[in-house]
Amino acid sequence: QLSSDTDLEDPDVKNAKLGKGKVRLNGMESMTLFEVVKMGKSATQSIVDDWIESYKSDRDIALLDLINFFIQCSGCKGAVSAEMFRHMQNSEIIRKMTEEFDEDSGDYPLTMAGPLWKKFKSSFCEFIGVLVRQCQYSIIYDEYMMDTVISLLTGLSDSQVRAFRHTSTLAAMKLMTALVNVALNLSINMDNTQRQYEAERNKVMAKRANDRLELLLQKRKELQENQDEIENMMNAIFKGVFVHRYRDAIAEVRAICIEEIGVWMKMYSDAFLNDSYLKYVGWTMHDKQGEVRLRCLTALQGLYYNRELNTRLELFTSRFKDRIVSMALDKEYDVAVQAIKLLTLVFSSDELHEHGAYLVDSLWECAGELLKDWESMISLLLDEPMPGEEALTDHQETALIEIMLCAIRQACECHPPVGRGTGKRVSAAWSLVVAPLTLSILPSQYSVDAEKVTNLLQLPQFFDLEIYTTGRLEKHLESLLRQIREVVEKHTETDVLEACSMTYHALCNEEFTIFNRVDIARSQLLDELVDKISQPSYLLFQGEEPDEDDAYQVLSTLKRITAFHKFCVSLFSAHDLSKWDLFTSNYKLLNTGLQNGDMPEQIVIHAMQCTHYIILWHLAKVSEGSSTKVHTLLLSVTNDYPVSAFTILCDALMIFSHQIVSSGREQLEALIYTPDSPLQAELLNFILDHVFIDQDDDNNNDEASKIEALHKRRNLLAAYCKLIIYNVVEMNTGADIFKQYMRYYNDYGDIIKETMSKTRQIDKIQCAKTLILSLQQMLSDLGCNFDRSSSSFCGIKELARRFSLTFGLDQLKTREAIAMLHKDGIEFAFKEPSPQGEGNPPLNLVFLDILSEFSSKLLRQDKKTV
Repeated sequence: QLSSDTDLEDPDVKNAKLGKGKVRLNGMESMTLFEVVKMGKSATQSIVDDWIESYKSDRDIALLDLINFFIQCSGCKGAVSAEMFRHMQNSEIIRKMTEEFDEDSGDYPLTMAGPLWKKFKSSFCEFIGVLVRQCQYSIIYDEYMMDTVISLLTGLSDSQVRAFRHTSTLAAMKLMTALVNVALNLSINMDNTQRQYEAERNKVMAKRANDRLELLLQKRKELQENQDEIENMMNAIFKGVFVHRYRDAIAEVRAICIEEIGVWMKMYSDAFLNDSYLKYVGWTMHDKQGEVRLRCLTALQGLYYNRELNTRLELFTSRFKDRIVSMALDKEYDVAVQAIKLLTLVFSSDELHEHGAYLVDSLWECAGELLKDWESMISLLLDEPMPGEEALTDHQETALIEIMLCAIRQACECHPPVGRGTGKRVSAAWSLVVAPLTLSILPSQYSVDAEKVTNLLQLPQFFDLEIYTTGRLEKHLESLLRQIREVVEKHTETDVLEACSMTYHALCNEEFTIFNRVDIARSQLLDELVDKISQPSYLLFQGEEPDEDDAYQVLSTLKRITAFHKFCVSLFSAHDLSKWDLFTSNYKLLNTGLQNGDMPEQIVIHAMQCTHYIILWHLAKVSEGSSTKVHTLLLSVTNDYPVSAFTILCDALMIFSHQIVSSGREQLEALIYTPDSPLQAELLNFILDHVFIDQDDDNNNDEASKIEALHKRRNLLAAYCKLIIYNVVEMNTGADIFKQYMRYYNDYGDIIKETMSKTRQIDKIQCAKTLILSLQQMLSDLGCNFDRSSSSFCGIKELARRFSLTFGLDQLKTREAIAMLHKDGIEFAFKEPSPQGEGNPPLNLVFLDILSEFSSKLLRQDKKTV
């Protein structure tokens, strides 16, 4: 329905305007939108901006151009006239276009061959995304433009003409994806506004700004209204197009639907990652076409790859895991490969490699009694085989021990492993009574095998400790303590030593009378460890070159002490080693080694780890003491060994940053340490060298190893970003991190985005300067000779667009930061003279094109200044 102003216009003049279906874009007269997008020579944003200006001038002319764009993109030679647009319903228009459609060739733009048409699909999809992005703050809410487009695409997607159905479904799905992005931004802004409102409302009455409360309430209301409108649009597309086309007769159409729903669930998981949407992916995994099944798997991989989403996929996993397993044997090779990759992701969350836990849980209902027959399992491990029977192989022994541990853990903890349901806890858990009688002799048999002994040493965590006193089994306790000690003396593997530490912790329970005996045994062990390190360390203190045996003894003892100290920090209870004054010996060891410069790197690393835990213990108790020693030690270590223990170093820098001094803790001011510029540069270089690497550069071949390696890299990046957020390092060092946002979005996008958000909360202007610096660095990296249509330059523009979105909708709030961003950008654009000499444009003038991505955030009065 036309507006009243339009209805008053002379019909002949109106028809003349609407009849051509031509537009003037980028100086090109008499070209349709379809022709401009097909050529692909103009920047999409410029095309969209011109169309928006046309829409503001006369929305009916502009909408008719857009309608004919979708018709022509489908390969139809017909055109919707002004008369048709004014007086015919969509169904009538589509019927008329169907009559004019020539289907003899069977080809249409999305299926045509040739280099021009290969690019057409991406240009077509990009146009739709940019159109919504540029209209998201005003036009899409006018209840005219989006209603018309959605109605047209819904009708076309139901057409019997394949070209109409295929093209309009792709357009509708990309339109939905763009709207999902808008909805996500609105949701984020609503949450931020609500937090600001709550913070203001919680202030004391004298400091509360009522006018600000009113503004925040009004903003929240406007955002909610916009969110409701966007959700109505999305519902219309989903119910009008997706629900019908995900089971379309054409495989390409079904594949488009599944690919895009995977994007929605990953992009806006709070709204779309639920059974109402996941079920369509589950059902489509049975599709008869391999390409469609493949899209299901890749969509799910994007979800399972994010460990934060794993818990929300539990019901889906339980319902469709059998189907995923069967797809691993799919006749289509690509489908089978991707199914195996998905299975690896499904079963590699927090219990990476613990396949035994899932096996036990799968058999728990049907073979629970067998799994609880631990006496038989122990007999298999201890007893000699009967005549004619074969002894268990090494692999079988390892598997049996793992299954026994998993069964005992599930029986005692009463819940399944991660990703296997909600886990109904029962009121009474099993306690291991018989095992202490027989297991006390097991570690000696397997004490040299690290994997076996690690699993066996976890069993005492589930013992019924009363049996040692009421059953008069003191000799079995002595045997167990003796064997734990022997394991500590034999092994230096971290897993084994941590298992020993946890076993001591489980047995050192003050509720039982065995506590004193276990505590004495533990103290004797630690006394010997400290004594062992003393003499070789003394030689190191004196600058004498120790032999290999002395160096090995220092290193192995440090590993053992560190393992015991590490768990005390995480549990806040056992193994407080303060009375051994390990700090003094470690300080002397590190300080002398740093002065002489010949200390083995591994000794430095483990001495740092040990010192790290010692410091954490003392910080909890400190009131006065050796602050000078701590400061000097940290200064020495950070200047000479930044790469060897990066995570420890980041933690130490955080501990001794200005954050350490808070109310009532002024006595810790002497501990503050600020890293100098060279150290900050080394920290950043470490991240760039060790975190931002491609998967192909990773030496790990199997998927599980790659996932584990990625997890470690994410921890490294998070440790460094924490330094940026808390102003331990200069904020502008974040420029090298932020510019990786698009390239490594799947691996680190959440970490980088959160870092940008936190830095903006700290200092809006400095954050804006850092963002623009990252874009300047990227442009400089391209050099002098590059094509503005190249993927590299377009990638910088897209990154700038993403950066722009992070500033939100409140232009007043970000006014100063946006203005400063433009100022720095303009200065950069005109800073470098042209290499061709005077009279030629400056070298960086093209940066203005990148800077324009932020211009929509400028207030009107600031645009004049810019």
